[in-house]
Amino acid sequence: MLSFEAHRPARRPNLTPMIDVVFLLLVFFMLASRFISESTVPLANAAGQGGQDPAPLRLVDIGREGLELNGSPVSIEGLPAALAAIDSTPDAPVVLRGREAALQGLVSVVESLRAAGFTRLVLVE
Repeated sequence: MLSFEAHRPARRPNLTPMIDVVFLLLVFFMLASRFISESTVPLANAAGQGGQDPAPLRLVDIGREGLELNGSPVSIEGLPAALAAIDSTPDAPVVLRGREAALQGLVSVVESLRAAGFTRLVLVE
């Protein structure tokens, strides 16, 4: 014989697992995003300067042992004065070449030269 049970009301879905997933996604994206603004170091482009008058070469080698200006050792404190002795115009390009130097060393030299008023810094390999 057929037996019919009493009609049960439909169950409401359990939203707790979905809320847990949304909360975990929220935490993940908050931790994975960046909330700081990054600073950049602007450098001049050396391309397309063939028609200009050549300025005296000011080549700064940045290595693990220290700095060299046109092959002569120099300290980071004495670098702006040594560059000014070669050419007194701060608009003349200063070529920076990092030879196995740490990135922080390069940034320190760039910030030191910018503070001394040198505006055209060119970075080469």
